Amino acid sequence: MPQGPYSDIVMDHFTNPRNMGEIEDADAIGEVGSPVCGDVMKLYLKIEDERIVDVKFKTFGCGAAIASSSITTELVKGKTLDEALQLSSETVIEALGGLPPAKQHCSVLSEDALKVAIEDYRKRRGQ
Repeated sequence: MPQGPYSDIVMDHFTNPRNMGEIEDADAIGEVGSPVCGDVMKLYLKIEDERIVDVKFKTFGCGAAIASSSITTELVKGKTLDEALQLSSETVIEALGGLPPAKQHCSVLSEDALKVAIEDYRKRRGQ
């Protein structure tokens, strides 16, 4: 049964986050913060042949921000960089079974962190 405004999926990803932590020798790091709520999200990518082979996150923020980070890592693991760039905040919200309007910015944060990480990777490689 959902707890308050959050779906069971959000609660599951908040209480049992997937891929939490950092990758020491990450090929890319994306860090973004939200002035709206003070959440900070850091995404680490391990990339081989333009494909995300590992992804971890560290998020300082509310349950919706942690759940958004967690599901984003699951959605992009194994994808090519171009496929990962197709990820939208709407996809994150849908995968979470919805987010309350006041928390939808959290899904935008995870989309932005992913884009910043991929930009970081391409800059490092001179692309």
